Amino acid sequence: MHGHGLRFKILLLLLTPLLALLTEGQVKIHGKITDSEGKPVEFATVRIGGTIIGTTSGLEGDYSLSCPAADTIHIHFSCIGYREATRALIDAKGDVTLNMRLQLSTEMLQQVEVTELKKQTGSVGKIDATELHKSPDVQGGSVESLITTMAGVTGSNEMSAQYSVRGGSYDENSVYINGIEVYRPQLITSGQQEGLSIINPDLVGSIGFSTGGFPAEYGDKMSSVLDITYRQPQSFEGSLSASLMGGSLTIGQASGKFSQLHGIRYKRNSSLLGSMDTKGEYNPAFFDYQTSLTWQFSKKLKASFLGNIGLNQYKFTPQNRTTTFGTTADAKKFTVYFDGHEKDRFDTYFGALSLEYRINRGTNLQLLASGYLTDELVAYDISGEYWLDQAGTSDVGGELGVGRYHEHARNRLKASVLSLALKGQSALNPRHTLTYGISLQSEKIMDRSREWELRDSAGFSLPATGSELRMVYNLDSRHDLSSTRLSAFAQDAWKLSTSAGFLTVNAGLRLSYWSFNRELLLSPRLNIGFIPDKAPSWAIRFSTGLYYQSPFYKEYRMPVIDDKGNRTILLNSDIKSQRSFHLIAGTDYTFRALSRPFKLSGEIYYKALSSLVPYEIDNLKIVYSGLNESSGYAAGIDMKLFGQFVPGSDSWISFSLMKTSENLHGVKVPRPTDRRYSFGMFFTDYFPKFPRLKFALRGIFMDGLPSTAPRSTRDKGYFRMPAYKRVDIGLSYALLPELKEGESRSGFGRHIKSVWFGLDLFNLFDISNVASYYWVTDVNNIQYAVPNYLTRRQINLRLTIDF
Repeated sequence: MHGHGLRFKILLLLLTPLLALLTEGQVKIHGKITDSEGKPVEFATVRIGGTIIGTTSGLEGDYSLSCPAADTIHIHFSCIGYREATRALIDAKGDVTLNMRLQLSTEMLQQVEVTELKKQTGSVGKIDATELHKSPDVQGGSVESLITTMAGVTGSNEMSAQYSVRGGSYDENSVYINGIEVYRPQLITSGQQEGLSIINPDLVGSIGFSTGGFPAEYGDKMSSVLDITYRQPQSFEGSLSASLMGGSLTIGQASGKFSQLHGIRYKRNSSLLGSMDTKGEYNPAFFDYQTSLTWQFSKKLKASFLGNIGLNQYKFTPQNRTTTFGTTADAKKFTVYFDGHEKDRFDTYFGALSLEYRINRGTNLQLLASGYLTDELVAYDISGEYWLDQAGTSDVGGELGVGRYHEHARNRLKASVLSLALKGQSALNPRHTLTYGISLQSEKIMDRSREWELRDSAGFSLPATGSELRMVYNLDSRHDLSSTRLSAFAQDAWKLSTSAGFLTVNAGLRLSYWSFNRELLLSPRLNIGFIPDKAPSWAIRFSTGLYYQSPFYKEYRMPVIDDKGNRTILLNSDIKSQRSFHLIAGTDYTFRALSRPFKLSGEIYYKALSSLVPYEIDNLKIVYSGLNESSGYAAGIDMKLFGQFVPGSDSWISFSLMKTSENLHGVKVPRPTDRRYSFGMFFTDYFPKFPRLKFALRGIFMDGLPSTAPRSTRDKGYFRMPAYKRVDIGLSYALLPELKEGESRSGFGRHIKSVWFGLDLFNLFDISNVASYYWVTDVNNIQYAVPNYLTRRQINLRLTIDF
């Protein structure tokens, strides 16, 4: 053995000069490929011009290859959705580092030429986060207000961040920030109470959104996924914004291996609420602080922290209200004088710590620990005296109804959700990636609810028994609940270049278990995308899967009514997850018109729904039956035209047709969020002769929702609310425009990036949209639905300073 080792060493010494001679003429080229935001570009192709030598980048954008030395070496970089780029190396020798930044094909080069828009082959589309600051809306450029202009998505109203996707309820949408699922308060019943969305638009770096058929990595919701990633600053940055409705401050900084991003928001929209029919003292105060921290300990280990504190209060003392409704031939007037007040509080706290370890070039592991706490209180005692009159009637006896009512509530909810998850990703080869994960979640909920309403209508108390005084409505709920959820998933993704075209496949399986009802769920999901080689302007995609709506407290609260009409909430331990089977087919077609790129997208879908828990909607309040007692379907078509109608500025128009049906107690009725048609528009423009002046328009037109009488269900009768119509416009003028390349400022101005002054006109056409109804009874025991109107035309001024 010793002799063999000596002979090997002698042979190695003899071969060393020969190996050096063979490698002397080789150049090793390596580096990292990123996009315009500095994020790694995976599966990009790198090839040496005039040779067959090439490779593809890994998950972190890294690449490495070797080629013979030459006077000039041309390296070509390409990737679907990005512009091809070429770099030349002159007299390169030995080891060369060459990093490349690819530009999206949607971007302009020197504002001269725009090429093809990126096509979508997967079920999760990307939305440009820079469009948030252009959107004129009451929410202040929120992500939710932007996506409600997308095909298949409808919002509830302008004051709320809630939205419905393809006929699903507001509770059927998953929202993730930096890979962590986040929650919204549970007791909110109207947009006035809601305040700020949990997503801070000033911190957003990228937006992924799916209206159905999403992969197995996303949790157990039936309708959609909104995947938000907060950006990491590259240097010191900041933004200060103030308007008539509040303000925000954002500060980011990066140095060495540490980066931090902080955002503070304050909203006080008293003037906006003052435009509603109900007059009084509105005193809302919504505050939010968020932070995103990142530590890069080494090339292999990274830690990040996401934190949020939301302190939202809504105080309201109503005084009077006058509402006119009906038709020109039969107009009615509803007048109320109030006494009492409302005081609500919604405090939320959220924190998540993530540790990411890169085992090798193709495998990453991530450990995530998160906690969500909410403390909610809704308390009101409001009484009123009302008159229902025939509008325009001045004669005595023109009253249709006179009454009194008293509403009382003391609702308290405390909930905590603690989660621990392990996720991984392994690149088996440059075009084959396996993603997997497992999570454990603990939930604790304390519910103390007590509410009632006393009504004296048309001279008698409702309900009239003749022997005792009863409440027209009362409810009591006292529960303490602890439960545990376990989930796991695995999905496999392929990207294949064939002679027929470019093919993507994502297949996965999700497993879930909940200790409360001892239910085990299996959710298979599949997505296929294809770009034909002979028709590269087209992209075709197909998605299918079995999706579940895992109940979260409200769904399994079952009201039980005794013989005196008293309602008590019980928790249904036999509740099952609602189920939706998705079939989705879609296509993108890219083309050029007016020397600019456009993309026309369309999707058809069918969702078979079973084990449904029926619910009814009153404004934002969703009241579930607590039983799996219906089934149904949702089907429709979504269309969207996207492009740069004006060079350098993205705009889109969307249109949707939909039909939903639910078999409720043997009667086929539409689902509560059934908007049969919707039209959305987001348009941005600038004025060539005034480059400092920009214009933005956001328009919504959608069908009204089905509505029922209080504490009734659609199988007993329903009617449709009027269509929702709203247009908001915004003008922005650069008091101090952003510097162009080669320009500089002196003095204090050198610290300021730009200063913008804005003017927003909300509800341009001053349309009275209906949020909900208040029901009254006349002398003939006929019920009338008195509309509760939303906000009217309003002007907002804003100032934004970026530094």
